[in-house]
Amino acid sequence: MRLHSKLMLGIIIVILLIAGIFDITFTTMLESNLKKEKGNKALSIAQTISSMPEIQEAFQMEDPAAYIQPISEKIRKQVGAEFIVVGNRNEVRYSHPNPKRIGQKMVGGDNARVFKGESVISESVGTLGPSLRGKAPIYHNGAIIGVVSVGYLQTDIEDEMSAIQNKVFLATLFILMGGLLAALLISLNIKRAIFGLEPREIARMYQEKHAILESIHEGIIAIDTMGRITVVNETAHKILQVPFEVLLRGEKIEEFIPDTHLLAAVNNGGAEYDREIVIHGETFLANYIPIINKRGTVIGAVASLRNKSELYNLLQELSQVKTYAEGLRAQTHEYSNRLYTLLGLIQLGSYKEAIDLISKEADITQGFIHFLMKEVPDPVLAGFILGKLSLASELKIELSIDQYSSFKDVPEVISRDLLVTILGNLINNAFEAVRENGKKEKKVSLFLTDLGKDLIIEVADNGNGIAAGTEDNIFNEGFTTKSGSANAGIGLSLVRKAIDNLQGTLTYSSSREEGTVFTVSIPKGKEVSNERVARFRSINSGG
Repeated sequence: MRLHSKLMLGIIIVILLIAGIFDITFTTMLESNLKKEKGNKALSIAQTISSMPEIQEAFQMEDPAAYIQPISEKIRKQVGAEFIVVGNRNEVRYSHPNPKRIGQKMVGGDNARVFKGESVISESVGTLGPSLRGKAPIYHNGAIIGVVSVGYLQTDIEDEMSAIQNKVFLATLFILMGGLLAALLISLNIKRAIFGLEPREIARMYQEKHAILESIHEGIIAIDTMGRITVVNETAHKILQVPFEVLLRGEKIEEFIPDTHLLAAVNNGGAEYDREIVIHGETFLANYIPIINKRGTVIGAVASLRNKSELYNLLQELSQVKTYAEGLRAQTHEYSNRLYTLLGLIQLGSYKEAIDLISKEADITQGFIHFLMKEVPDPVLAGFILGKLSLASELKIELSIDQYSSFKDVPEVISRDLLVTILGNLINNAFEAVRENGKKEKKVSLFLTDLGKDLIIEVADNGNGIAAGTEDNIFNEGFTTKSGSANAGIGLSLVRKAIDNLQGTLTYSSSREEGTVFTVSIPKGKEVSNERVARFRSINSGG
């Protein structure tokens, strides 16, 4: 059975039970109250008649009935009683609605207590049928001389109850019909509110949503229109540095992220992407998306938070892959040219020249690879340098590595990522410098040494040097003297920041005639924590 059918059936059963209980309870109370009211009324009338001087004096006359009957009937008709019977101590009637019964004995057998001086309410069967009676003694000079009995027939009481019950039944029926209509509306409204889903489907969706939220590496926070948190996943708890056991639902978002623009997404209904915010000293990229219902009303907003350093780490990995790919492409292009040369020499029959060329290339390549494997044993750094060498060959730039270079003693605590950042950007800058120098020879040299307490990296070129007046700005992010390059003005700023994180120093000398020499010194004994590397990545992920 579907949910809305269960709701309707349940509400209908409840309404029927309430209506039934109401009808039974009301009928019982009505019967009790009506009998009590009629009994008290009958007793009150009986007491009033018993205290009338005319009635008391009539008992002393020769024919009491002649005086009592008219008075009793007049009062009976005025109060709507079924009968008013006045009798003497011998229970002989002096009044009765049926005059033929005057002079006969009273019926019912309920006068004993009255003759003892009590006023009573009783139910008994008389000549007119079952009735509810009020009885009071008649006194004269302190002695009981008779009794007054005022009664209402049970059939009259039942007829009056039936009339009221019919009204109650109609009211109950009206309430029942209204309840059925309300049950239908409620079930339809609930069905519409939960998009026609069944409880088991909602439970499954909740479990799926929870699993999805916890599987997402980003921090997810949702708020309502008042800025109160409605949804938060475990990653967001870690970002906010709040234990997962602490309930954040219902808390104000400003208490945890003072500078969030999440409320702006609620107020203006617009989305915002890749906004930088700082939480507990770390930089995050935030996306703000408003939550809009079917009527087009904004009912909240959701934010996704991603650590900027993670994005930078991915960017670095992609950049290194790109660098290796460029190196391989350069090598392929260079060796393709040599293969064509060899093919030409063989076709011309110049076998000796072909053999000499092969021997020369093999000696150079094997010698250089042997040198790198011996002096730069770190595969990341060696592979990177080999790639740059191939790129230089393709660009017709002479890249040389000093024969006295040695980079064997590079401590593990020094980040290879930062070293690649320094080497790569310095060499790329040197390539750019010599390509614009207008000289026939385009030379870049690299010197590496690990002797002593520091690692030394030196990159020299024979370019045109650093333009006068720009020396103070070359390390500023975005500053460049090149035009037409989308990434210009970033390299040296990254170098400076990487060196700062390694607690090293950077010096340079430059002249228009001799070019530029950059010298980097990095202390071996300074450990660089992962936190410092992550912070460097976070700050510079835009590059």
